[in-house]
Amino acid sequence: MLKKILLFIFTGLIASQGLIFSQQKEWSLEDCIRYAIENNIQIKQQIIQTEYQKNSLELAKLKLLPTVNGSASHNYSFGRALDETTYEFSNNKTVQSNNFYVGGSLNLFNGLQNYNTIQKNKYQLMAGELDLQSIKDNISLNIALSYLQILLNNELVSATGNQLQITRQQIEKTKKMVDAGSLAKGNLLQIEAQAASEELQYINVRNQLDISYLNLTQMLELQSPEGFKVVTPVINIDTNTIITGRIDEIYSMAQSLRPEIQSAELSLTVSEYDQKIAEGGRMPRLSMNHSFSTGFSDYASKPSNPLEPYTFSQQVSDNINYGIGFSLNIPILNGWQVNKNISNSKLSVENSRYSLEGTKKQLYKNIQQSFADAVAALKKYNASIKAVTSTEESFRYTEQKFNVGMITPVDYNAAKTQLLSAQSDMSQAKYEYIFKTKVLDFYKGIPLNLNK
Repeated sequence: MLKKILLFIFTGLIASQGLIFSQQKEWSLEDCIRYAIENNIQIKQQIIQTEYQKNSLELAKLKLLPTVNGSASHNYSFGRALDETTYEFSNNKTVQSNNFYVGGSLNLFNGLQNYNTIQKNKYQLMAGELDLQSIKDNISLNIALSYLQILLNNELVSATGNQLQITRQQIEKTKKMVDAGSLAKGNLLQIEAQAASEELQYINVRNQLDISYLNLTQMLELQSPEGFKVVTPVINIDTNTIITGRIDEIYSMAQSLRPEIQSAELSLTVSEYDQKIAEGGRMPRLSMNHSFSTGFSDYASKPSNPLEPYTFSQQVSDNINYGIGFSLNIPILNGWQVNKNISNSKLSVENSRYSLEGTKKQLYKNIQQSFADAVAALKKYNASIKAVTSTEESFRYTEQKFNVGMITPVDYNAAKTQLLSAQSDMSQAKYEYIFKTKVLDFYKGIPLNLNK
């Protein structure tokens, strides 16, 4: 009973490992990417697929070995029976016999189909491994995007909370002024209505933050977002930064590094070997056959002395037969299957070329778009900084005027809303710029890292 209790406790600890781990530490972007790669279902499935491809390569190599098969039989014959060891007939007698056989064949030449199959499976395995790396890269980018979304939502929550706190402070000031008779009660009601609206907005951005945490933990295959927190790195953006490099230079670098390009190139090689395999169907096939057999019959008599018992071991030894032979198979007409296979394989090669070209063009478009987005995001960020600076100054002036009753709560709330909008736009531009530049670095082969 004690063992069962301990086993139950141990199992529970293992099952909650991911949750405990998430509660004990704050996750950096590198932690999230590493954990996702180790636990993602799609990655695990692709790993299994590469194992299939490894087995296919090994099977193709083993086909170069000769085949060997054996058989053994025990037979009863009744009435007029043929003794297969002597090829004599017996009348009205039951004959028992045994036959033993070992034999097989070896392909000596079959149009190099075995060799080409080995080469095809080798390149197919290499392409599968690159596909695995491509999946890891895509997951890393998605993790980075979700991670930055959390950081953005954190800033929005902070900005919205600060604005709500300012409004609550203004409510207290307005109450005192209303009580003193300096302001009409309608001003207080307007400020309180604004506070209720801002509180709703604060709840909405908090919900967005919770959803972004949920999205990231689901990508990490964690059981629950409860207790999960991310590290908020110090990110400094130089407003004088210039997006360096040219699109063609980045593309040339990415073309030699990106696994999707290399995989497409290997897939083209695989289809070319498929064509060679199909063309091998036109070639003659030369094979060697080998066999070893023996047998026993209780009807057989010893050749040297028919009256002497002919034992099992003696018959097996005397009936040994072995041989070797060669066969040549020349394809002449097989319903045009060979020609059609060759035709289809040529179409497959052409399609693989188009796939490679399409993959290269898509990579160029992605880099082109990311470059343009990064340049635009930097301009937007610089403009938003100026907008926030001027809006903050305008709000301070408006707040001073409101405190002495020179403007209405409507004007004050409009200025505060404008400030919050400017701060939100700046945060969005900031993280959009960070992500787009990290994508460009990724195409250059630089690992994802928010601290650099």
